[in-house]
Amino acid sequence: MSASIWKVAAIVGCSIALGGAGGYWLARARIAAPAPVAAGTDSPGQAKALYWYDPMYPQQKFDQPGQSPFMDMPLVPRYADAPGDSAALRIDPGLTQNLGVRLATVRRGGLAASVEATGQLAFNERDVAVIQSRTPGFVERVRARAPGDVLEANAPLADILVPEWAAAQEEFLALRNSGDSALLAAARQRLRLSGMPAQLIARVERSGQVQPTLTLASPIGGVLQELNVRQGMTVAAGQTLAQVNGLSQVWLAVAVPEAQAGSIVAGQEAEARLPAFPGELFKGRVGAILPQANADSRTLRVRVELPNPQGRLRPGMTAEVSLRRTTGQNLLWVPSEAVIRTGRRTLVMIAEDAGRYRPVEVRVGPDNAGQTAILQGLEEGQQVVSSGQFLLDSEASLRGLVAAPLQAPAASAALHEADGQVLALDPQAITLAHGAFKTLGMPAMTMTFALADPGLIQGLKVGDRVRVAVTAGDGGLRVERLEKTEDRP
Repeated sequence: MSASIWKVAAIVGCSIALGGAGGYWLARARIAAPAPVAAGTDSPGQAKALYWYDPMYPQQKFDQPGQSPFMDMPLVPRYADAPGDSAALRIDPGLTQNLGVRLATVRRGGLAASVEATGQLAFNERDVAVIQSRTPGFVERVRARAPGDVLEANAPLADILVPEWAAAQEEFLALRNSGDSALLAAARQRLRLSGMPAQLIARVERSGQVQPTLTLASPIGGVLQELNVRQGMTVAAGQTLAQVNGLSQVWLAVAVPEAQAGSIVAGQEAEARLPAFPGELFKGRVGAILPQANADSRTLRVRVELPNPQGRLRPGMTAEVSLRRTTGQNLLWVPSEAVIRTGRRTLVMIAEDAGRYRPVEVRVGPDNAGQTAILQGLEEGQQVVSSGQFLLDSEASLRGLVAAPLQAPAASAALHEADGQVLALDPQAITLAHGAFKTLGMPAMTMTFALADPGLIQGLKVGDRVRVAVTAGDGGLRVERLEKTEDRP
């Protein structure tokens, strides 16, 4: 009895295994099998084979049947799925959803470069006031100031007694009563040349009294960096007594990886978020890209200028910075997941009518926000497989469907660049008042240029300032690239 039970169990197990394997191969056969031949044509068994191949090496094709030189198996014939279509894979539309195949449309758009980095606030080195003594004197009084204090404009710092001014002012007052305007003007000029401020001269003339004391004041509002005066000390002409850094605008020093520095240009917008002010967004502009990189961190320093009207931004604070820029360069884009990188070539699977899928070799450009630019191999509006493409590519390889290689791109003509302003727009041309094309030896003028691509003028309007790149050919100058720029002083 036990032997019979074990025999039955073994038979049942073999049946289940064979049933599962049969189901898998049946499903695969529905994917791989050629579509039914159209009415009025021979069946694949009767039609002439296009070529023979080894399924383990589908890239190698043979003109005659026979034994595979790679494996111990006969070569397999390859028939056309349809007249004139020998390089497409056809799938039963009923299986598309089960296989998880999703499609995406090849679209055209600008390159939106985005850089996320960290930075630290610093003083604006252009907004600095240095206060010096114009004449020798003595410090009579020092106001209650210390380095680090935040001052308002015209805040007093110290009182300086200048004995030399007393005699000059007495002479000026005596001449004022003489009625000689020429002598009075000469005396006023002498006061100015002695270093006396115009406000003090006016006060002497208005009051009629000698004013030998000068009050030093901060000409701008900001942070007092230095205060080199003490009560009773002697000061010499030209001696630096104080220094003030303005706070109306601060600099944000941003460390940008050198691999991303090429997408940043002076004048582009920047957004900063500071831990000190959660939820607030501070906007500024890239003022400069410093010329030297940090050899240790392989970063480039970018200076962002941030307005600081309320004085809340203080040097030393840290910030998270976003540098975003959309160029005028129009490119074809597909989802990055649709790109198949084999190591030697880069492929995508394009979807055609009637459930056909075809591998196509492409030349890719930069990646951005989950999208990959396609420089060659696709056209706008085509459908590509963004999910399930690896299964389709494997099936195409087993069937010997190999993507045709890309033609080598023609050598690009030299680009000649200049700045200009848009005067008129047309789908096929653009009129610019441009600067000199130095590499062409062409002076500044107003001229109409043909466009290499109508999409170059998207987002532009009359009056915009642009950076234009043209090529020179038999048909004249043609615009290859247009990039909108900001007006800068």
